[in-house]
Amino acid sequence: MKTKLFGPTTIVALALSLPAMAQSPIKIGFVSTFSGPQAAIGEDMRRSAELAKEHLGGKMGGKPFEIVYEDDTFKPDVGKQKSEKLVQQDKVNFVTGYIWSNVLLASLKAVTDEGDTILVSANAGPSQIAGNLCNKNFFSTSWNNDQTPMAMGEYLQKKGVKSLYLMAPNYAAGKDMMAGVKRTFKGEIKGEDFTKWPDQLDFSAELAKIRAAKPDGIFIFYPGAHGVQFLTQYAASGLKGQVPLYQVFSIDAITLPQQKDLALGILGAQEWVNDLPNDANKKYVADFKKKHGTYPSFYGAQSYDAIMLIASAAEALKGDLSNKDKVRAEMKKANFKSVRGDFKFGNNNFPIENFYIQDTVKDAAGMLTLKTVATAVTAAVDPYASKCPMK
Repeated sequence: MKTKLFGPTTIVALALSLPAMAQSPIKIGFVSTFSGPQAAIGEDMRRSAELAKEHLGGKMGGKPFEIVYEDDTFKPDVGKQKSEKLVQQDKVNFVTGYIWSNVLLASLKAVTDEGDTILVSANAGPSQIAGNLCNKNFFSTSWNNDQTPMAMGEYLQKKGVKSLYLMAPNYAAGKDMMAGVKRTFKGEIKGEDFTKWPDQLDFSAELAKIRAAKPDGIFIFYPGAHGVQFLTQYAASGLKGQVPLYQVFSIDAITLPQQKDLALGILGAQEWVNDLPNDANKKYVADFKKKHGTYPSFYGAQSYDAIMLIASAAEALKGDLSNKDKVRAEMKKANFKSVRGDFKFGNNNFPIENFYIQDTVKDAAGMLTLKTVATAVTAAVDPYASKCPMK
């Protein structure tokens, strides 16, 4: 007896579904902070990810792609929940974003191990992941947390600064920042304070201690709204004209509209500056400014690169992401035009890249922006790579 498996209607339905199946979109989850006092950072990252999508024509590897955004609300437990949702419910092919090291550390295993999904950090770079917790499914388009303060410390050492007072918030990234600057700055540390994160926005007690300590300079790490508050209080205390301030991640395109002229002349370190003279960066900055009327931040630049890194692997594999070993191998090549210029990945999948010293200036139109004034370090390898067992 013959069994009729498919009728004409079923065959037609299957035939019609084949193009849709072939064009099922590549899905990218994006975890960042889109609410609360630090929401401006998340929005800058979203704008840059969307600009990357526009520059790619909405496709990678011949397939359409979509970005699913999730708000971590500035909380590690929420970030973990949203990461789990993206992997388990939304079935994304990649997860990216992550401003905060504590959010990334809480979410890492849920994505890379339990979900066996590739995670590209567009900002957070905790030392644990660069070292013993390195993972084949983890890539960074930013830096290890220690590296930017290391670049600043090395620059200050060369400039002959004799002593520093250090300040940072008391969480994973803050601890890495303090460790980083002390790796390369060999002068006297007059004092150091870890402040409560994220609640503390009054720095008057610490500023009084700095005045009493009389250092040659102050080193800080206070991202986002906290950087605005610190700079305002530093100027109001009268220290601005007495003790130079050096910073990482505390003055950027997002904070400058609030910091205004208080930021002029304050040096910082970063692996990307908006005036880097490569074609990819020129296009990115020009198109971002045209669309939004402002400069992008380093958070945005790293998010743009994260999407372009993912696209480079999808393009090389013609959209076929079924073999994750092949996807990882293509991503390891970093075969795309980064807005920071050419870089390569180290054994721990963190970039080997240059770091620059930047100053706050006004452009020809009078808009506050950041300008490259020196190259602090070239082809920098993070200090934890040797602890990563990957080759």
